[in-house]
Amino acid sequence: MIKLSVCIPVYNFDVRELVYGLKKEIESQNLSAEIILIDDFSDWKSCSLNSEIQDVASVFLSLDKNLGRSKIRNLFLNYAQGEYLLFLDCDGKLIQENFLKNYINFLSKNPLTDVLYGGRKVPAEIPDQKHLLRWKFAVERENLSVGERKSHPYLSFQTNNFVIRQNVLYKIPFNVSYSNYGYEDLLFAMDLKSENIIIHHIENPVLNNDVETNEVYLEKVKESVASVSAMLKNNAVKDRISDIKLVKAFGKLNFFPLNIFIVFFFKISKNFLEKKLLHGNKSLRYLDLYKLGLLFKLMK
Repeated sequence: MIKLSVCIPVYNFDVRELVYGLKKEIESQNLSAEIILIDDFSDWKSCSLNSEIQDVASVFLSLDKNLGRSKIRNLFLNYAQGEYLLFLDCDGKLIQENFLKNYINFLSKNPLTDVLYGGRKVPAEIPDQKHLLRWKFAVERENLSVGERKSHPYLSFQTNNFVIRQNVLYKIPFNVSYSNYGYEDLLFAMDLKSENIIIHHIENPVLNNDVETNEVYLEKVKESVASVSAMLKNNAVKDRISDIKLVKAFGKLNFFPLNIFIVFFFKISKNFLEKKLLHGNKSLRYLDLYKLGLLFKLMK
């Protein structure tokens, strides 16, 4: 029987509903699975709420400093007992019946599987304007059907809901040089691709239960573009992100004097673009222009 280690990095979020839901399925289905929580130095409020489930999880570890998105995922290897590790974001909500069983059934029928991604969704209801930007991006760019994901298995991979064989993660851990928000999941996917590790896709999504405000998401966008800039400046990894839409656009336009003009244009239009994005209900083309201008500025 396949044993699954459910690994949940926790940061400033009430994860009780997710953990209770997982525990209920494990017990009702008599699954061979464990739940491991590692709290990445959350605030006192989240720690207080989540202390309720310390005895529900097989392992509950609270860190005394923040490790970041990549290091903490690698840390689960020190505690997981399962042949496969299922990584879930702490803001995920279970919406699939037999969520864990769906993964276990696929792995049982396809024993050569090394990596498996189940997908993501956001609430169907359109949120208020203050939360619209992140929701629009998820709906238009991230919430892909399983067919769309299979056509681009590496580019459509995300780390919010995926299974990986333990020995594969030992061999190809997350790159700890890039622990901030943005594109660390794609770099990991491309590291897998470089080692000929196939990413399989099925329809087994979780709901993204925490859609950020426009202001918070825009700050994360800035952080993600900074990560791309750092990767492009690193000869060891820059070729692995060459298929990113933003990187492709940068490569096509990065020649003199157009690059100088783009930096100048971004300087004078930055406030205008930010105002449009913070309004929330504008086309994502504004976001594309903003990210491209910011990348040119960081790369000059």
